[in-house]
Amino acid sequence: MSRKPEPKPYRAAILDMDGVLTRTVELHARAWKVMFDEFLEARCEPGVDFQPFDMESDYRRFVDGKPRYDGVRSFLESRGLQLPEGTPEDSPGEESVFGLGNRKNELFHELLVDQGVEVYPDAVERVEEWRSQGLRTALVTSSRNGSTIVESAKLAPLFDVILDGEDTAELGLPGKPAPDIFLEAARLLNVQADEALVVEDAVSGVEAGRAGGFGLVVGVDRNGGGELGSHGANLVVRDLSDPVLEKVVSPPAASSALDHLDELLDRMTQGRLALFLDYDGTLTPIVPRPEDATLSPAMRDLLETLSDSATVAVVSGRDLADVQGLVRLEGLRYAGSHGFDIAGPAGLRMQHEEAQESLPDLDEVEADLTRALDEVDGARVERKHFAIAVHYRDVAEEAVSQVEEAVDRALEGSTGLRKKGGKKIFEVQPDVKWDKGRAVLWLLEELGLTSPDVVPVYIGDDVTDEDAFEALRDHGLGIRVGPEDEETAAHYTLPDTDELERLFRELAKRLADGAGPGGRHREVHP
Repeated sequence: MSRKPEPKPYRAAILDMDGVLTRTVELHARAWKVMFDEFLEARCEPGVDFQPFDMESDYRRFVDGKPRYDGVRSFLESRGLQLPEGTPEDSPGEESVFGLGNRKNELFHELLVDQGVEVYPDAVERVEEWRSQGLRTALVTSSRNGSTIVESAKLAPLFDVILDGEDTAELGLPGKPAPDIFLEAARLLNVQADEALVVEDAVSGVEAGRAGGFGLVVGVDRNGGGELGSHGANLVVRDLSDPVLEKVVSPPAASSALDHLDELLDRMTQGRLALFLDYDGTLTPIVPRPEDATLSPAMRDLLETLSDSATVAVVSGRDLADVQGLVRLEGLRYAGSHGFDIAGPAGLRMQHEEAQESLPDLDEVEADLTRALDEVDGARVERKHFAIAVHYRDVAEEAVSQVEEAVDRALEGSTGLRKKGGKKIFEVQPDVKWDKGRAVLWLLEELGLTSPDVVPVYIGDDVTDEDAFEALRDHGLGIRVGPEDEETAAHYTLPDTDELERLFRELAKRLADGAGPGGRHREVHP
């Protein structure tokens, strides 16, 4: 409905509630009208018709989007009326600013109980999409009834941060059109204002978003009033299903974990942590000979410490027994062979049934590859229980294609196997719908870690770890160890194993202190 801004990757979205997410605007407007009409009629001289509160012009101009008592003051000023401020304890309807505001709140609660809360499906779908793309999300409302409405509408799992009118009062922040509540949400999300977009339906909210210097201010004009663009909205849409939002809001690139360390630690400690870790290239540096990739004592101590406060699992392409022998920590869960073979404490055990049917085919392909690559210098065929790894790290560059051709030929006669890549490796696996991502989801389900208070985090370095990053994209965190410029579905990047060790030290301190995000705002999903 308005000019389209240039596309930009945003890191967060901050949304108003009434009129954007919930259809409570009409309830608020009706409560305001009943309250003000009662007040105006009672003050009117006998025989004189009073001028009632107008549901369109008065509501939108003087009270929409503002904190309750600010709305009372604004409307009274528009009519040239003055009342004493009173106190928050004034009885509903008492002739004071607080008394009228309390009467409005009483009427709103009556309507809320009678009619309930309607949620806009377009808004829920858009927020879910933004979260799946890696944006953090906050709900911001001037309403002191925000927590009641959020609970009734079951909106909490959609947001990392929720701020309502009670928070505004507790923090001493001015209401909209001042930008302070939006800026506080951005602070809690650990993003700069220009890295976030604001979604509002009220003039005061649009003005607040613009005044705060946010990267994009989206006006939601469900009734076609046409005022939001002239008050500062960069983009005006009828609802959040408008496809223009897909073009102007692009997913954020993975952030440097070092540049956003506090943000990352906040997100990892805002609930019950479930930590899933690749081994080679993640817990240990990549080495020419896989058997030399030993875990440092410092990293082993950190994993043991973290396992006291979190669920820790190692998810590796190595055989199960191999990775268990390298880590040597009994309290951890282990997923070997890219998750085809899983074991852990309390009798946890799973071997993928369909994959077991492929074992005879793997035996044949192993024999074919051993013969075909016997004379290729540097090529090495490593048999695992559920896979065959063909290493070419030590193969001359001009001979790498010969190695891949040998793998392709060996697979020509097999319908039950597939070829996957990795760092200087081709791997033959059972051709079933299973990977590290599915293994992580299976573990979360099996360990009873699917509730909203669980924070699943996957850390890996290779293309095989991208399946896990994708699996946790919309309800967890992914951290890729390696160069920042590599394309990844992870949310964050770390340059190397040394920096992962540093992250674990800081994380262990936070967990030991019991330090999660504080305050009245509710941190929900990562």
